[in-house]
Amino acid sequence: MSAERRPVFLNLLQIRLPWTGVASILHRVAGVILFLSIAPSLYLLQRSLDGESGWMHVVGLLHAPLMQPVLLLLFWAFWHHFLNGLRLLAMDLGHGFGRSVSARGSLWILLLAPVLAVLCLGDLW
Repeated sequence: MSAERRPVFLNLLQIRLPWTGVASILHRVAGVILFLSIAPSLYLLQRSLDGESGWMHVVGLLHAPLMQPVLLLLFWAFWHHFLNGLRLLAMDLGHGFGRSVSARGSLWILLLAPVLAVLCLGDLW
């Protein structure tokens, strides 16, 4: 095999993506997290509707210390996916196409989604 046709190893940790690229990748990650959380969420909903004992079980589960990072991740995934989806819809309407505007919008989403996730988790406690 010649030297030109060899596969190239790309170290993804060394590639410096723009803010829009980071937001795009995290949008996909958040979508996968939300998709995977559908079945457990439906189970918890069904369990909470079984009666008072089911409700208390779900409340106890959600207030467990080991569940807090999971809830924080789910809240982050929701807010990131929601806010970035709104940004992409605005781009579909023709707003925010400039390089600086798009990067600034992505940076706002990357900063705002964790803040909203922490606020939601704090409200749950």
